Amino acid sequence: MRDLAETARRWAAEGRAAVLARPLTERGFGARQPADAMLIDSDGQYTGRLYRGAFDQRILAEACAVPPGHTARVCEVAVHQEGVAQAGLTCGGQAEILLQPLGAVPPRWWQLLAAGADVALVTWLDEGRAHAVSAVVTPQEAVDGPDVPPQAAVQARSLLARHRAGREVHAADAGLVLVETCPAVPHLVVVGGGELAELLVAQAGLLGWQATVTGVGRDAEELLAEHPAACLIMLSHDPDVDVPTLRTALTTGVPYVGALGSRHTQARRAAALLRTGLTEADLTRVHGPIGLDIGARTPAETALAICAEVLAALGG
Repeated sequence: MRDLAETARRWAAEGRAAVLARPLTERGFGARQPADAMLIDSDGQYTGRLYRGAFDQRILAEACAVPPGHTARVCEVAVHQEGVAQAGLTCGGQAEILLQPLGAVPPRWWQLLAAGADVALVTWLDEGRAHAVSAVVTPQEAVDGPDVPPQAAVQARSLLARHRAGREVHAADAGLVLVETCPAVPHLVVVGGGELAELLVAQAGLLGWQATVTGVGRDAEELLAEHPAACLIMLSHDPDVDVPTLRTALTTGVPYVGALGSRHTQARRAAALLRTGLTEADLTRVHGPIGLDIGARTPAETALAICAEVLAALGG
């Protein structure tokens, strides 16, 4: 969904009629990106993708058939086992696709997505699924938009706190509520260079994350402040770099703090951090030895173990 933001804002500024398409309910299909969506204009031009393009033509036709005055339309799509290979899917499935005119989606949703912020969209559909009302939910701010069920806003914030993108549908009085979460993309701040740092950048790329390598503590602290989902990977053993940077991460709520090093290095850092005023409880947030214990031996395996641990930590 986040990759549609700039196009959505441009089309809205141009006054172009368009429809946002994304799953309302689904069964099967196997693993896929939970935030996939399509944006379709009245001429049939589109951006984004659903189900590897298996239903593009059907969705395009349905988008053009949204009745005037309706703020929602729901269509059903399905692929059976014989069509799985042709569609390039791992297994068959069926889904209900919600089609919502671009003008019915709050502009702030696209603004926050483009800015890389943590944000959720709560959409209420009436019983006939012909009308929808959407509101923007962020971790701290009041709900931006029409009233939505309070429990839906609570659920949206809970999902954002787990840093995982997704969609959930809940029954509500006289309709359904769709909760869509787009958390900020994790950004690995890797302090220290070498082969492991390069492999962490590569592994982050495979996950759709961002990563920056720096050897300067001051730069690392600025990066931690700039990115809402920044995660610190401390590879440097320089006391003038690792201690102040670790302290910054621990005192500013960075969701993941990991530090590479031997027992002696970990003990040296811990003692230095305690002298700065941190507590033993603060130090328990440092993952060290860094990475999940998967028996990693090579730098590539270590990079995988570190990113797996970041993923587990962000997911709670």
